[in-house]
Amino acid sequence: MTSFDILQFLAFVAVTVAMAVPCAGYLARVFAKAPVFADFLFSRIENAVIVIAGPQMERQQNWTAYAFSALIFNVTGGALLFIILLAQGWLPWNPQHLAGVNPAQAFNIAVAFMTNTDWQSYGGETTLSYFSQMAGLTVQNYLSAATGLAVAFAVIRGFARKENPALGNFYADVVRVTLYILLPLAFIFALFLIWQGVPQNMHAYVQAVGLEGVKQTIAQGPVASQEAIKMLGSNGGGFFNANGAHPYENPTPLTGFAEMVAILLLPVALVLAFGRMAGDRRQSWPLITSMTVLFLVVLAFGVAAEMEIHPALAALGGHANMEGKETRFGVFNSVLWTVATTATSNGAVNSMLDSAMPLTGIAPLFNMLIGEVIFGGVGCGLYGILIYVLITVFIAGLMVGRTPEYLGKKIESYEMKLAIIAMMIYPVCVLGGSVISLLLPAGAASITAPGPHGLTQTVYAYASAAANNGTAFAGFNADTVYQNVVLALVMLVGRFGVIVPVLAIAGSLAGKKATPPSTGTFPTHGLMFTVLLTGVIVMFGGLTYFPALALGPVAEHLSLFAH
Repeated sequence: MTSFDILQFLAFVAVTVAMAVPCAGYLARVFAKAPVFADFLFSRIENAVIVIAGPQMERQQNWTAYAFSALIFNVTGGALLFIILLAQGWLPWNPQHLAGVNPAQAFNIAVAFMTNTDWQSYGGETTLSYFSQMAGLTVQNYLSAATGLAVAFAVIRGFARKENPALGNFYADVVRVTLYILLPLAFIFALFLIWQGVPQNMHAYVQAVGLEGVKQTIAQGPVASQEAIKMLGSNGGGFFNANGAHPYENPTPLTGFAEMVAILLLPVALVLAFGRMAGDRRQSWPLITSMTVLFLVVLAFGVAAEMEIHPALAALGGHANMEGKETRFGVFNSVLWTVATTATSNGAVNSMLDSAMPLTGIAPLFNMLIGEVIFGGVGCGLYGILIYVLITVFIAGLMVGRTPEYLGKKIESYEMKLAIIAMMIYPVCVLGGSVISLLLPAGAASITAPGPHGLTQTVYAYASAAANNGTAFAGFNADTVYQNVVLALVMLVGRFGVIVPVLAIAGSLAGKKATPPSTGTFPTHGLMFTVLLTGVIVMFGGLTYFPALALGPVAEHLSLFAH
């Protein structure tokens, strides 16, 4: 790790914080429907949508109505995307005359983009037309990100409101966050990407002859518009198969830097805004501190693991494991990108994860296995860590012999049961899905490497699907009927299996009275709570999967360095 790497990381942190702090204030104002600079344009559009949609857009919903609306909205969007993919060959904006996608893969793609996972068992430039990319994938990038933010807003209302079980209106929230947050940010970022050389056109692919005399096809298309929301919306699905390593998605070191900032911008800002929205700014600090500490520890572990060179490579004069990495980015930037995209639910990649050192794979795996609550995706990171918060205050309540409280609301058995259900979704999906895939011939056929590495490939695939991340060890063959269908089902459970109980918790808390703090109230904004919260995340989230990690990346590492 060089001094330049350190300086670049410090610049990355400084820019992210400098942008996230004012963004947090903006999010809080949008949440409160306070005046913002964008009102002159978007308020008119918002009002027009409300008038067209009718009075139901202004009707307050309890948690069941809110959850049902979210499910119907997303399933409808996924169904439309499924139809677009099947009918792609007959639809416009298809200069390459690509045929329709086969049903199993179309189902996988539709579910992946509907759930904000953006898992890709296909090559974008060889499978999807411009119409499918724009009207299908890009639209779902916005709507899935808007769903996450809307649910986060509803959860915050549940924690903040007193004796009012209503959580807002899902459709109104989706319209508001799309107009006021996602569209303007993505528009500005898309212009920046175009300036840096990311294409935005509708031209056919170009046939060219390289310096070696070999003919090659150069793909292009409306890339910048999709790339912008892909990063800002914690989506991650690339226009091209090479994703963030492709020079048309990430042409310069500056775009690489800016895209990493974009990945973390909204997740960090939303956590900083949580305290303001909930009525106590101090409540944001334990969350952001715990997230930051875990992020730095995971990053340091990943960088150290990737810097450890195999003796055989060192004997040949190698100084870094550059296999599967872009020389433009190097080892440190590749690991930083990997940690950033798996700490959030972004899923973009700029290097081949399958080529990383075995222990390096623990870093992104840990980020996903704890439910991606180290900043997390847009919305889902916040309501994900609030599950851990409830478990932490419950444990603290047992320690001091009092009924646990958070933000003045008593946390009782009903909320704790729902919190445990939400937290158990990930291990059931990851471990259960991995075991079944390894036992069935149709699932085991996807493994391309024997032994511990093959186990890591499988566990990583199901962790990525359950956490709605989308990254993968590229050696894992996911383009089979079995994996396309089963991974899609895991994505659905991983997304809505958490959203529904979280909304139920919010609805329950919204209807409760708020009690003022007393001398026996455990403070949830201090150092002690931060340490407890971090410990709960590591113990409950990380240690659940210790056997899988020991038999996978740890065993592979020991076998590589045993000779």
